[in-house]
Amino acid sequence: MYEWIKFFHLAAAIVWIGGMALVILALRPVVVAQMAPPERLTLMLGVLSRFFNMVWVSVALILASGLWMLSMTDMKLAPRGWHAMSGLGVLMCLIFAHIWFVPFQRLKAAVSASDWPAAGKALGQIHPMVLTNFALGWLAVLAVLVWR
Repeated sequence: MYEWIKFFHLAAAIVWIGGMALVILALRPVVVAQMAPPERLTLMLGVLSRFFNMVWVSVALILASGLWMLSMTDMKLAPRGWHAMSGLGVLMCLIFAHIWFVPFQRLKAAVSASDWPAAGKALGQIHPMVLTNFALGWLAVLAVLVWR
């Protein structure tokens, strides 16, 4: 049972971190270089809408599986990396919730109203927070692998 729970935990983390890598390193640079604001912002809204739905599922799986796995151990004996990973993971979830409830909602409203400057501003607010979560995700992976 533990192996299955750990599999879902890792799979959800891979989906989240991998999706951020795709958007940050591949999609965004091409879209910014090749598309005008109306098309770019509409496309990014569509991509982020689908990706953020996947992130919500990932967050639920990561939190549920992480709590279950932690409940199976004495936290006083758990490796320091587990504690670091847990803290970083919760911080990532909070940052994602902020992205979803604040600038992403502004992006949706602005694109719906064809207010391209406001949409661009909202997307510009999302980008650094996604970069932060991307870095935190890799720090969590590093912590659990190295800090035993």
